[in-house]
Amino acid sequence: MFLIQIHVDPFSDKDLIDKLYTALFHYNMEPIYHSLTQRALATHRNVNQVSGNQRTIIALAGPPGGGKSTIASQVVERLNQSSSNIKAVALPMDGFHLYCRQLDQLPNRDEAYTRRGAAWTFDGEGVLNLMKKLHQSKRNVSETIYAPGFDHMERDPVERAISINPATNIIIMEGNWLLYDERPWSEIHKYVDDTWFVDVDPLLARNRVAKRHLKAGVEKSWETAVKRVETNDLPNGVDVRNRLITPAIRVRSVEDVI
Repeated sequence: MFLIQIHVDPFSDKDLIDKLYTALFHYNMEPIYHSLTQRALATHRNVNQVSGNQRTIIALAGPPGGGKSTIASQVVERLNQSSSNIKAVALPMDGFHLYCRQLDQLPNRDEAYTRRGAAWTFDGEGVLNLMKKLHQSKRNVSETIYAPGFDHMERDPVERAISINPATNIIIMEGNWLLYDERPWSEIHKYVDDTWFVDVDPLLARNRVAKRHLKAGVEKSWETAVKRVETNDLPNGVDVRNRLITPAIRVRSVEDVI
């Protein structure tokens, strides 16, 4: 263990501090990135050898603040660097949030906005249908498949924002509810080749998600951001864990800094 002391002005050097924290976080997570990259490659080889399928699909689930998006993007980056024959993509399920106009039509409209991010505020059937379509494409990858993205400024999905072209042969789909033991979510694991779950200490998750809410403009102060996390995101994390379909592998997200 090495102790690194860096003296910076916390006000004038905020961007530098953020970059240093990010670098230290990735340093801590590197063994996990490496392990999951090797697992994904082995799964892809096995899928191709056993069934002849050209495409591998992995579901990465976990509570809010677990680092799913970061893990997925880091593993995809390493997969694409591993071989010219590998074309990997990360596919977030954020685009399956219900539209604001749909939330407006719900009888519990106010609760729906407060609890946005809970399983019932997503189009679970849409996620399942996309997974089925990707599963069907495993043997015939001749067409581009489109998935929705999410505009954080508009706070609404964007149709056909993500494209999965025929050359893509490893897909890591990530989201809170992909291994949730309630229909239609409970059907998803049947259409993937491997299932990963990332967990995180709730206090660490609270701080991460509160920072995210501030950065995205969801909340205007640290106090309201923390309150939103404690009344929505952390309860969602409890629900994710309590109704979890057993994953093939579990990993744990580490502290942001050392």
